[in-house]
Amino acid sequence: MQILFEAFEAAPFMKTGGLADVAGSMPPAVKALGADIRVMLPKSSLIPAVYAEKMTYITSFFLNVAWRNEYCGVFSLEHNGITFYFIDNEKYFYRGQLYGELDDAERMAFFSKACLEACLHLNDFAPDIIHCNDWHTALTPVFLREFYRDTKLGKARTVYTIHNLKFQGLYDPYIIGDVLGLHNTPADAQLRQSRGYSTCCNFMLGACLYSDRITTVSPTYAEEIATEYFGEGLDWLFRKRKDRLQGILNGIDYTDWNPETDPYLTANYSIDNFREEKVKNKTALQADLGLEVNPDIPMFAIISRLTEQKGLDLVTYLLPHITSSNMQLVVLGIGDNRYEEAFSWYSNLNSDKISAQIKFDNSLSHRLYAAADVMLIPSRFEPCGLTQLISMRYGTLPLVRETGGLKDTVDNTTGFSFVTFNADDMKYALDCALDVWNNKREEWEEKQEKGMKSDFSWDTSAQTYLKLYQDMLC
Repeated sequence: MQILFEAFEAAPFMKTGGLADVAGSMPPAVKALGADIRVMLPKSSLIPAVYAEKMTYITSFFLNVAWRNEYCGVFSLEHNGITFYFIDNEKYFYRGQLYGELDDAERMAFFSKACLEACLHLNDFAPDIIHCNDWHTALTPVFLREFYRDTKLGKARTVYTIHNLKFQGLYDPYIIGDVLGLHNTPADAQLRQSRGYSTCCNFMLGACLYSDRITTVSPTYAEEIATEYFGEGLDWLFRKRKDRLQGILNGIDYTDWNPETDPYLTANYSIDNFREEKVKNKTALQADLGLEVNPDIPMFAIISRLTEQKGLDLVTYLLPHITSSNMQLVVLGIGDNRYEEAFSWYSNLNSDKISAQIKFDNSLSHRLYAAADVMLIPSRFEPCGLTQLISMRYGTLPLVRETGGLKDTVDNTTGFSFVTFNADDMKYALDCALDVWNNKREEWEEKQEKGMKSDFSWDTSAQTYLKLYQDMLC
């Protein structure tokens, strides 16, 4: 079985979020089960030179993007046992950022079509399954059915994974003809969606209509998006295609996230000695961040993009309660100004209790997972979430709102949770965590041990994906 996995980012080449972690760690797990899975990415100028310099040129051709005729190169690199192909075009991919450009619609259209065209130029690869991810590659299933039915890709089946339904790729409908070249095709009507008082072109809508199967990154999220509250305007479609919709939980890379071997930690530890060694990471980080160095004060942490989705309105509302409680809070992340400023302001006023690290820092994130006692993840919605999985791996108890993948992975034996999205409910869960820390230390350690024993590697999820691929070819 040959599988093409398309994504616009993948660790370690370029990363803005969880999609990169999935694209970097899921394919090796599937390959270990016997499938020939290869990954296609844009050859971004953001890729570190240590990888770019090792790439091998494969071929090049010109690609029609509606009336445009654009150069397209294909490079390859073997990494972690996987063949990665990189689609090259400096006009589209040599930018200062992965997303957020004015011509993103054209860039994504080029990449989605180039992935298909590149397969026609690869002598040893004709995918049986094409697995696309999020709105960046949503046009591939559409282009496949409209333009490539009479090629060697004509019998390929498509899987489309929704990592975050909030971002769908919405554009003025004029691009259907001018950029996508789909005027007077069935897709011309299929891509159009009414939004308020206007009509837009919706990339994700096209993928959800044209793909053979749709997956999300957790079972609960697959149920949630079929409701109006979580459906972002597409709930009707997910109810209609319920028999083709499946939630498969993401995993984490147990090599990268391993407290026994993590090179960033002050003290490595395992489930056998975490009671003695984990605290060394905590006191070292307390000292480095200027917090009171005291192992008996529970350290709560946030490692996140600072956005509304992550439930940070609840946290900022509770900052006065947090500062008056016997606890510490460390925030690591960047995002909306209102959250950055709120955490920074409270940190300046209470520097011995609150530390706001408004930045992205990979080494500090590893240290914080090991040092913290509780990880706050009060998301408004969360398709899967990797933070809680990493936290449990490091013996840090997650405090979550019961939504999406958070509900599927955390229960009262491994952490703390609340249901309703309001600050009072979160305050109750936070106070419960403080009570267990102060008065029921044996119960606390049982939760730690249960979380560290949980298996959230890619092994189980890879088997589920492989079975999905096999079923599609039957």
